[in-house]
Amino acid sequence: MTSLFIIIGYLGLLIGLGIVSNRYSKGTAADFFIVNRSVGSFLMLMSVFGTTMTGFALVGSTGKAFTSGIGTYGLMASWSGLLHSAVFFLVGIRLWAIGKRHGYLTQCEFFRHRFESNAVGYLLFPILILLLIPYLLVGVIAAGKFIQAATKGMFPEAFALTLPTGAPHPLSGGIPPELGGGVICAIVLFYVFFGGLRGAVWANVFQTIVFMLTGVIAFWMISQKLGGLAAASQAVIESDFAKPRAARAGMIGHGQFFTYCLIPLSVGMFPHLFQHWLTAKSAKSFKLTVTAFPVFIMIVWLPCILIGMWAAAEIGPLGPGQSPNSILGRMVESLVHSPILSGLVAAGVLAAIMSSLDSQFMCLGTMFTRDIVIKKFGEDRFTDSQKVLIARGFILFIVAVTYGLSCALMDTAQIFALGVWCFSGFAGLFPLIVAAIYWKRTTALGAISCIVVTAITWCTLFYRDIIATKAPGESDELLIAGMMPVTLIFAASAITLVVVSLLTPKPSDSTLRKFFA
Repeated sequence: MTSLFIIIGYLGLLIGLGIVSNRYSKGTAADFFIVNRSVGSFLMLMSVFGTTMTGFALVGSTGKAFTSGIGTYGLMASWSGLLHSAVFFLVGIRLWAIGKRHGYLTQCEFFRHRFESNAVGYLLFPILILLLIPYLLVGVIAAGKFIQAATKGMFPEAFALTLPTGAPHPLSGGIPPELGGGVICAIVLFYVFFGGLRGAVWANVFQTIVFMLTGVIAFWMISQKLGGLAAASQAVIESDFAKPRAARAGMIGHGQFFTYCLIPLSVGMFPHLFQHWLTAKSAKSFKLTVTAFPVFIMIVWLPCILIGMWAAAEIGPLGPGQSPNSILGRMVESLVHSPILSGLVAAGVLAAIMSSLDSQFMCLGTMFTRDIVIKKFGEDRFTDSQKVLIARGFILFIVAVTYGLSCALMDTAQIFALGVWCFSGFAGLFPLIVAAIYWKRTTALGAISCIVVTAITWCTLFYRDIIATKAPGESDELLIAGMMPVTLIFAASAITLVVVSLLTPKPSDSTLRKFFA
């Protein structure tokens, strides 16, 4: 039970962090939503990286490497290391400058004024929530599955599980994922509820340090238990199940591999990253993030991919009722025999998951307050304390909805697939943000058409891949002419935006002077 006590202690520290951050709060809406734009270089790097890494990067990538092989690193990590930094430099800094100049707090505010249209803001709000829901589910499901795997056997009577054959389940005795996910939601809700974005930033910095250090420790411990890097890799080559995963050929097609480059562009439209960019003290605060981000990506992703590969040789094919989502937890539980180290590693994985959930919950509360309530009733209708209370109420609602959906999908959803679909939707909207800040000819009708086409295309393909029942023998991953669905979504979005903008009247001169001075 030692590792469980360490996890509980870590969660207790986060509760304490929420209380402390609340004491530093100035009680204003600006402080609650964007920390008074006072974040420097180090805090910017750690908070942005922490909110970008989630259960998708740790739990999801390990499971994906287990099923699809070493090419998983090339799919996301290599592309992300380069493109994320480029987006931060080309989009993030410019949006920060515009947001600071005009006092924006959310994406919808920016788009509403840029296109002189309230309809753009009201249309974008539900679309952003729709796309964020899978991202939230990734975090909650990953947390629940990892906790169950990390605590297996601790409660043999209370949480006993059996396979359809009647044999004991490999995860029998572990904390049910619904319970574990619920606890994580409650902890994140607490420190965001009381600390606002300040609490999220502080927690992200702390949690980023924790999951990076413990990830390296877990990687080293697991490799040593497997006989070292050479022996662990040799076991993969000698395993009939794992050997095909050691080479990209046959596991991932060329078109699929290259079109994955569009998915990392999603960071340009993440509403929670937009809010983190606005916290920067100056443009110089972005410098460390742009330069260090690729290195941080490698430090986190490479160990997870290798652990997934080694697990293919160590665990072998999964039986009925077992999910790739539990691979990382099972490897940590079975190979890191020190209860203290197991607890610390588990805390690190949960840190990565929670460091994304907090920012996402926070940005949704900010958007609802600013883009719906205040837009409807006026800026002066509410005091700062009332604005904070409204945001907290909507955050509570979103947490409840997310937890309910996660319980329904806990045993069926694949974390990596959900994450890819979330990113594909935001990547489809990337042409909109680039055009808004670089192309003066972009119009309101062009923006509206782009949003609608992106939403319809994404929903259609998402239903086809995730919700609809697949025919026997049909591939689990939807590909269009051998390419990722994001290719079609991105192309439809960009073409619609350009064509409709060219056919409709350009924005007024006053708006162009405001945003392109």
